[in-house]
Amino acid sequence: MKSLNSFPVLSLTIVALLLMGPAAKADPLTITLDSPFQSGLAGQTLDFTGSIVNTGGGLVNLGGDSFTLTGTFTIDDTGYLTNAPFTLDTSQTSGDIDLFTIAIAPGTALGLYEGVFDITDGSNIVGEAAFDVDVTTPEPGTFLLLGTGLLLLAGFIRWRLPKPTSTTTA
Repeated sequence: MKSLNSFPVLSLTIVALLLMGPAAKADPLTITLDSPFQSGLAGQTLDFTGSIVNTGGGLVNLGGDSFTLTGTFTIDDTGYLTNAPFTLDTSQTSGDIDLFTIAIAPGTALGLYEGVFDITDGSNIVGEAAFDVDVTTPEPGTFLLLGTGLLLLAGFIRWRLPKPTSTTTA
């Protein structure tokens, strides 16, 4: 009978330990991207802006950043390096700042590319945000609209040209 009495205590202890695991790994920074899903064409540059908030306890050093993104992209983090504060205290925010830009290289295969932007304190990740880049082609409707506009422009120019006059000699 004693073994049945200890069963609820043991099970509650195990549950408490399991719940403490994710809480211990929680990043002290929350990064909120204004537009985490962006679409673009090959050769285009996409700007990612957002804010950084210290949701943990104590002062956090924003020593660096890193990216995980596969594909033929050029990532420029100058916005983060020049706009982000060096440190954030508890409940402090960076405000809305430029974080990074991604240039889609010509010839990049069409598709959806998933990436992660990490902020480090120099060695450990203290915040991360997921983002998506969708490399697309112009829609057929875009080509139809462009073609119709060019035809109308050509017709207008032809209509405005002076009419040839014929001269007859008698």
